[in-house]
Amino acid sequence: MPATIVRVLPISGFEKLLDYRVPATIDGTLKLGCLVRVPIRNRQELGVVMEFSSAAQFPPGKLKQITQQIMEYPVLTLDSAELMYWMHDYYGAGFEALLETFIPAAVRKGMGQKLEKQVMLAGKFSKDDFETLNKRARKQALTYQFLRDQVKPLKKSLVEKRLKISSSVLNGLIEKGLVKEVSEVVERLAYDDDFSEVEEIDDQSFQLTKEQERCVQSVRKSLGTNRFHVHLLHGVTGSGKTEVYLQAIESVIRDGKDVIFLVPEVALTPQTVGRLRARFNRFDFKTVVWHSHLSSGERLDAWTSLASGEARVVVGARSALFAPLDNVGLIIVDEEHEPAYKQEETPRYHARDVAVFRAKLCNAVCVLGSATPSLESLYNVSTKKYLSDRLFKRVDNRMMPTVHVVDMRQEFISQKGAVTLSRILVNHLRDRLKRREQSILFINRRGYSRSMICPECGWVAMCRHCSIPMTFHRKFNKLVCHLCGHEHEAYNRCPECRSAKVKWKGTGTQKVEDVVKQALPQATVVRIDADTMQKKNLFRKILGDFRMGKIDILVGTQMIAKGLDFPNVTLVGLIDADLSMHVPDFRAHERTFQLLVQVAGRAGRGDLSGEVIVQSFTPHVGPIQYARREDFHGFLEDELQTRKEHEYPPYRNLIHHLFRGMNPQKVEFFAEQWVKHLEKSDLNWLEIRGPVPAPIEKIKDYYRYQIWYFTKNVSKTVPVLLQLREDFPMPEDVIDVFDVNPVNLV
Repeated sequence: MPATIVRVLPISGFEKLLDYRVPATIDGTLKLGCLVRVPIRNRQELGVVMEFSSAAQFPPGKLKQITQQIMEYPVLTLDSAELMYWMHDYYGAGFEALLETFIPAAVRKGMGQKLEKQVMLAGKFSKDDFETLNKRARKQALTYQFLRDQVKPLKKSLVEKRLKISSSVLNGLIEKGLVKEVSEVVERLAYDDDFSEVEEIDDQSFQLTKEQERCVQSVRKSLGTNRFHVHLLHGVTGSGKTEVYLQAIESVIRDGKDVIFLVPEVALTPQTVGRLRARFNRFDFKTVVWHSHLSSGERLDAWTSLASGEARVVVGARSALFAPLDNVGLIIVDEEHEPAYKQEETPRYHARDVAVFRAKLCNAVCVLGSATPSLESLYNVSTKKYLSDRLFKRVDNRMMPTVHVVDMRQEFISQKGAVTLSRILVNHLRDRLKRREQSILFINRRGYSRSMICPECGWVAMCRHCSIPMTFHRKFNKLVCHLCGHEHEAYNRCPECRSAKVKWKGTGTQKVEDVVKQALPQATVVRIDADTMQKKNLFRKILGDFRMGKIDILVGTQMIAKGLDFPNVTLVGLIDADLSMHVPDFRAHERTFQLLVQVAGRAGRGDLSGEVIVQSFTPHVGPIQYARREDFHGFLEDELQTRKEHEYPPYRNLIHHLFRGMNPQKVEFFAEQWVKHLEKSDLNWLEIRGPVPAPIEKIKDYYRYQIWYFTKNVSKTVPVLLQLREDFPMPEDVIDVFDVNPVNLV
């Protein structure tokens, strides 16, 4: 019988399939998507079985043989393999980067299961023997007595800690044959710990509103067809979108299918997992967590649960999209408008768009939810690509919060200088404190102050590796570059003119925290941002304390601006509403509007009414006024008209082409030569703009030039650009990267 031949895609170093013979020992068990070890030249490499083949480039007798099958079940499902090929073609991503994205490092490196030493009684003891032991080794007798009263084996280290004994006590009992030590596999289940009780919100089903019922029936109708559909669930903040998700999930689970639930921020994961586990704990399956803050062991065990079918729901950030589920029936993308769904490193992809395509491959339903949908999704509704479900009212007829816009120009005049908090905001914070209600203050950057400047000569503390100002962090008395991480001790004097009048210009989360503590010394104020979140589970502790009322005022960055639900929060303050508008990005107005609406949505979600204070130096601009009036339709018409005039997305797609290197003249030269190379080809369907210096011209000592491509067909454009790129002689010290539909234009 001829040997079976398979085509394997190596994980590192190759962008093509290689042929191998399957050894007889695994010929009957090897499946598509299995992880194998194969010989390549003189070394052993990991690869994934992508095809079974009847013919090969070489005679079967000369083909090398697979060395080892690493796991019994596939690491890539059939739809995941198709999805990977699509991402390779659509985004121009390399197979090595894609395989590393789809298959966690813990799986590739073969991390083992966690074993825990447990102890239990091995046999009975006569009364006389026990008395003898009690006289000779009292601690052993007490330990034996303790274990006799237990109903199940206990962790060995826990027994030692609880009884305050050394390991020699238990080891003595083991040597006597009175106690048995066993090693048990322990699952590292994320968010199954001391914080979980706070996070598991009481989530008994309640009576749906008429709007919710209509949306649930709409999604269930699509689920019943077993065909691909996309629903845009557009509901105001507090309208009960999560309940619609939960009802849809229950329908899918009862139908025997699997669910992927994406959230944009790690901070939203505990709350979401808590809701799901509280609702579905009666079902015989697990809900697992997946994001970058998990340990390698937690990732491995979560992945194994999903691949084996033990877990049927995964909740997490972007990477949860690639979970090894082979029967996906529903994909939910909560807060679908969030820029966090765009991966900025290789492979560069947008999780929302990839979620839609995976749902298409699985004949599944994809639900995109948001109070402020992206213009791209709204455009797809208008062109009938997506179905639309609307929630216009908050649950229980709760009122939307009242929005006050404070003109900070007037505050500057009346308070004779720049201030962090307006008088009205301080008064409202004080009022909430008296009423024992909670407040959230939002600022769109971390650190103490934005930059360090000299008012005498105009010097600004710039990163020597990047062309941006450094941020002052008072806690460490350091200047930090938030692009490359370079640090420098804070200056007491200007290094240029030696003036001692060096100042910190701008406002950061640390500074807001300090100002609030000075104004309201009796308040419990806590800051939550990327810097304070370095310690594992710290953000969960802070959010748990806030939910339990231990914190009066929460100061934070973007991670608290979305999705979180705290019923006792009745005041939200937005410190710097202008910041997101003053960037060179055609989406600046859209993001400002979304930010204002989302931040405002954190207030008044319980039985108490809410208020929002928006501080702005340009209170008259469109995004702020539309958000204040809750006029989504007006903003949409205005913004789409502007986009149409310039043919910006959603009317055309953007592809960003970045060139970088340490020699600025060389980078500019080859970017210009590339454009000349393109002009020789017939690309009349493609608009090319550039090359021009990037808005941030230097990062980590690399100078940057950029080119923009405007196209109505990405699938046609990317392969052409990649083919032309293969024929272009780019030097090794000039690096270029394509990014399809980027969200960060800086």
